[in-house]
Amino acid sequence: MMQATLRDAAVWCGAAVEEAAGGAVFAGVSTDTRQIKPGQLFVPLSGDRFDGHDYLEAAREAGAVASLWQRDRAQPADAGIPLLLVDDTLAALQRLAAHYLGALQAKVVAVTGSNGKTTTKDLITSVLSTRYRVHKTEGNLNNHIGLPLTVLRADPGTEVLVLEMGMSGRGEIALLSNLAKPDIAVITNIGEAHLLQLGSRRNIARAKLEIVQGLKPGGVLIVNGDEPLIDEELQALELPDPIEWVTFGESEACALSVSNIRVTAETTRFEARTEDGVHTYEIPVPGRHNAVNALAAAAVGKALGVTPEQIGEGLSAAKLTGMRIERTRASNGAVVLNDAYNASPTSVLAAISLADALAGYRHKRIVLGDMLELGPDEESFHAEIGRSLTPETADFVYLYGPLSAHTAKAAEQAFPSGSVRHFADKRELTETLLRETGPDDLVLVKASRGMKLEEVVAALQKGVVG
Repeated sequence: MMQATLRDAAVWCGAAVEEAAGGAVFAGVSTDTRQIKPGQLFVPLSGDRFDGHDYLEAAREAGAVASLWQRDRAQPADAGIPLLLVDDTLAALQRLAAHYLGALQAKVVAVTGSNGKTTTKDLITSVLSTRYRVHKTEGNLNNHIGLPLTVLRADPGTEVLVLEMGMSGRGEIALLSNLAKPDIAVITNIGEAHLLQLGSRRNIARAKLEIVQGLKPGGVLIVNGDEPLIDEELQALELPDPIEWVTFGESEACALSVSNIRVTAETTRFEARTEDGVHTYEIPVPGRHNAVNALAAAAVGKALGVTPEQIGEGLSAAKLTGMRIERTRASNGAVVLNDAYNASPTSVLAAISLADALAGYRHKRIVLGDMLELGPDEESFHAEIGRSLTPETADFVYLYGPLSAHTAKAAEQAFPSGSVRHFADKRELTETLLRETGPDDLVLVKASRGMKLEEVVAALQKGVVG
């Protein structure tokens, strides 16, 4: 993690600090007094419902050695620790991160996309870890606050940072890209997430392509070659010169293409075709779409000199963030695939395709919750998902949430009576699954994060409703 004197930090983030305190050293930065560790610098941020400046005493008691302090806030009569006065604590945090990142001299890999960016980030990290000391984004620290905190937590010996970049509107990826100055930028795909804010998939593509704004000259841009919107919008951009442009996907026209995909409930095995030849890889997560995500990781590895053998080793050993097709067991032994972290039409269709590809189960049960933030066409998107469901894909379909009623209505046309059910109450859904799921069944759970269907998964694991 970052270590510096208060004097140096003041210079880097444009702060004023008393000369007598300038030689004091801090190790690490925290914005949360509940997580602060002794010796850290406290950064009080302000939101609509809170002001971190109100928690200075708690930060001091937790061991903070100093704190940033916004000039427009009244200074306490006795702060008890040195205050670094800045115009904006968030901007100061971002400047600290930018300076530390430059001091690290590490390669930066930035990852964005509508779906699959967290899984791709994890796969990239595992591939690069076969050769380099790697630091990656943890959890959901992928925004204008989380990304600088991720950078500041990197050890001084870090050789590569893998940074996930999330967004909800225009300009957000540009800010992150200009802060991180990536050597390699990856766009996994363009989906429907954030249609509510951006209005069209083309606008989503434009927002994701803001990642090139901070891309270093001589850098590498790795994009999904199966998405025509990316190609169309890239043609209209002024890209850093020179850069290398690499495509991956299922089409043979891509620089890296995938074929012969074989999926089980635990793994995905596939062949990757590159200019170096054809290589067989396996990842510890199911799904055809995850084979494509793995290609992006392979492209990053290749760009940084990782051998095909090391790429295979890294992919097979990957540890993925929870609730991204996380395989677990119900209390009675049934296989449960927990993909409840996020959902969009693209990712739900991928989950349904996964269920369709899996065999050997007495019954396959698909549990879907509402997809959120899809804008004015949200009802038709949910109905489209219902039309994609067939008795060949799943034996039973359970739907939860007001929007999923449209999914249920569309799906009922293809299924026997009683095989598709809609629930307005999560407890009733959970009790039904506990009662009906057998030990030889497969249960796939998919929904937007706001639906909290991980609670259903937890109940299946325990065998009782919480």
